[in-house]
Amino acid sequence: MSSGNSSYGDIHRYEPARESTAAAIAIVLLTVIEVVFVSLFTYGLMSAWATTEAGNMYVGALLALIFIDLAFILLLYRKEFLPDVMIVKKRRRKWEDLYISEEDKDGKTIDTGGLADTLKRAVYPYYKK
Repeated sequence: MSSGNSSYGDIHRYEPARESTAAAIAIVLLTVIEVVFVSLFTYGLMSAWATTEAGNMYVGALLALIFIDLAFILLLYRKEFLPDVMIVKKRRRKWEDLYISEEDKDGKTIDTGGLADTLKRAVYPYYKK
């Protein structure tokens, strides 16, 4: 939890990234592999490999490998090169909206005078007042 004297938007915890050389080399190698997969996929589409049954599976497997390789690149980048930052935020209850005030949390009674307006607010809570 945050300390008592911190205001909203203050940085509560900051841990710098490790920025390891092994992760940088791994990202470069995975990027080279990514370029090879993308070029094979593009060549396969231009050469009409997908017209045969086996070629269609090959092109689909290349597309899957492209996204798996990209996922590993992003995972390594996030883990090794982005700092871990916790920012103090205002806690809200799950039922709260920005446009519903605290006194309206239990709802409103329907009166016959403004029935249409009350139904509009019940159905569409962001209705301008």
